[in-house]
Amino acid sequence: MPSVISPAQLDWDENGQPLSRVFGDVYFSSQAALDETRYVFLEQNRLEQRFAALADGECLVIGETGFGTGMNFLCAWRLFEASAIPGARLHFISTEKFPLALADLQRALALWPELAPWATALQNAYRAMHDGPQRLVFDGGRVTLTLLIGDAQAQLGQLQGRVDAWFLDGFAPAKNPEMWTAELFSEVARLSAEGATLGTFSAAGTVRRGLIAAGFKMKRLPGLGKKWEIMRGEFVGAPALPGKPWFAYPPKALGERQALVVGAGLAGCATAASLAARGWQVTLLERHGQIANEASGNPQGVLYLKLSAHGTALSQLILGGFGYTRRLLERLERGSAWDACGVLQLATSAAEAARQQALATAFTPSLLHQVSAAEASEHAGVPLPAGGLWFPEGGWVHPPALCAQLARHPNIQLRPYHDVLRLAREGSLWHAWAGERLLASAPVVVLACAAQVRAFEQTATLPLKPVRGQITRLPATAASAALATVVCAEGYVAPAREGEHTLGASFDFQRVDDQPSVAEHNHNLALLQGISPDLAERLAPAAPEALQGRVGLRCTSPDYLPIVGPVAEAGLFAEAYQGLRRNARAAISEPCPWLPGLWVNTGHGSRGLITAPLSGELIAAWLEHEPLPVARQVAEACHPNRFAVRRLGKGGAGG
Repeated sequence: MPSVISPAQLDWDENGQPLSRVFGDVYFSSQAALDETRYVFLEQNRLEQRFAALADGECLVIGETGFGTGMNFLCAWRLFEASAIPGARLHFISTEKFPLALADLQRALALWPELAPWATALQNAYRAMHDGPQRLVFDGGRVTLTLLIGDAQAQLGQLQGRVDAWFLDGFAPAKNPEMWTAELFSEVARLSAEGATLGTFSAAGTVRRGLIAAGFKMKRLPGLGKKWEIMRGEFVGAPALPGKPWFAYPPKALGERQALVVGAGLAGCATAASLAARGWQVTLLERHGQIANEASGNPQGVLYLKLSAHGTALSQLILGGFGYTRRLLERLERGSAWDACGVLQLATSAAEAARQQALATAFTPSLLHQVSAAEASEHAGVPLPAGGLWFPEGGWVHPPALCAQLARHPNIQLRPYHDVLRLAREGSLWHAWAGERLLASAPVVVLACAAQVRAFEQTATLPLKPVRGQITRLPATAASAALATVVCAEGYVAPAREGEHTLGASFDFQRVDDQPSVAEHNHNLALLQGISPDLAERLAPAAPEALQGRVGLRCTSPDYLPIVGPVAEAGLFAEAYQGLRRNARAAISEPCPWLPGLWVNTGHGSRGLITAPLSGELIAAWLEHEPLPVARQVAEACHPNRFAVRRLGKGGAGG
């Protein structure tokens, strides 16, 4: 089940410093907070020397328990910026059960003017901070912050990756014992790289004994200020073995960090951007003359969350993807490229009203809450027939603008009119062919071309299905200008962009052509009537035969989750894991027969605005063997191998 995240409840002392009302403890020392951070965390983990030793393309990963005001992150970032070469990277992971509201974060960090440049960047990105992993990217991708919002042990338990240095910085054990348990220390050990270091302000005997039992060699040291003693540690235990081999990290690609990305829609542009930010040279191959020419080319898409109250993998992916996309949009111009106007989902039936009630109970009001018909009408600016859910952080996006922004990187070379028809691997390189014409070569290929992924021999068994969708373009009128937010029911209608509203969208599982039809315009107009008869009258659309529209082919999978990750050789996979036919839960250690360097990012259906960008980040993290930006169970639920594993478990061929 999802957890309802509550923001931190703060009191402020006479010096303007924050105290936790829940734990009755200070966030930092009133006298020497920065000095303590440097001494306890930066010095005990030898970060200045380790940052300086990073080679081009290398990344050091820091894990923290207790993000609080973010001061430790900002101090580490500042030191990294001063010590590391330009091509090195920092990944900072931190847990936080009670995230600060933005206003409180700003007030707290204002106490440290020397951190202002880094604090300002954090505050600008501090949007849509909801349950689960939330990834924030700074300095063009050189610095990554993954905030794990929720219970520390539960969140670390779903993290996949390796941590090089730890900051253990929860509130004092006597006031917040849940942050200092043997179970949490076990997760810290599981995630630790060989020789990982640790610093903590707590020198309590229970903490020391717990960390030693988890595999750390611990040493007490003199403290600083009011702290008599602190501790540092080094992980001397054995690194945890990988889990199911068919979901493990494939071996790193050999040779130059070069990749081909096939398809320049949202999934392809996002994947290219995440790789380019890590220093990869990316060739983006597009069969049309420009980016975002197919399903990603609609004038307006809705930044809308279709969630489950039961914490499903899809719901977790949507929650993390929403925050990631929402932060990306802050780089775009509001009004023409996007608008955070909010989204209304109307409750048009008793069943839908009950579903919305469950969601309102499961999630924080800052993400969604119920509104009456009168309140919904006030948000929308036009009369609506029902109340529903209000998503205050939602809105609409012009997908081609987002694609263009993602592809605008010096490490990305766009090649239009490059229609890849065949892939072949020779030695350490994949070659992309169009007939007898060699288009490009690289050690890594990412297929981000929707249902076209099935046209390649290596990925022909992936169960992808195209679904035709048509939107209707309605010229704005003086009366329709009152529409102030996106309104959804069976369809959706958005406020005007450049003098035109987008209305949609149809779902047709039979046709796969891209020609707009009058029948689907009629269908969309009926959806508009269901959303708001008043708005339909305000728009006074022309006869359906005269309307303009656009068709895109969404691509979906049988379980409605995207297909994201590395690709295995189907025949060898079935042979390696044939034991799953006898026992679907069998423990098999046989390495997965990966197709080296072949990846897919597809199957996003109608949720691509939310799931595709984060999936691009997921692929880049996998390729670099970094901690993943989603929970382990989400990564496994989206993995291409899931279908073969299920078939084998049911006694099938698995190919």
